[in-house]
Amino acid sequence: MRSKILFVFGLALGYVLGTRAGRERYEQIRAGAEKVWQDPRVQRQVHTVEEFVKDKAPDVTEKATQAAKTVASKVREARAPKPDAS
Repeated sequence: MRSKILFVFGLALGYVLGTRAGRERYEQIRAGAEKVWQDPRVQRQVHTVEEFVKDKAPDVTEKATQAAKTVASKVREARAPKPDAS
């Protein structure tokens, strides 16, 4: 879904930047995007995503911290001098 949104955004941006209609067309597109953004259905989804992120952020933070500690530990082990097996 994210890739579709980015694709549409890129298309719109490319059109605006490539068009000769200039500022007037840009304002039309901006007004249309603002209308879509203000739509109650879109805002409900935005709210849903915000709540999801607020709910999951602590879990993601904990997992990222743990992963960073694991990587740091492995790097330390890899850099530690190896005892001679003589």
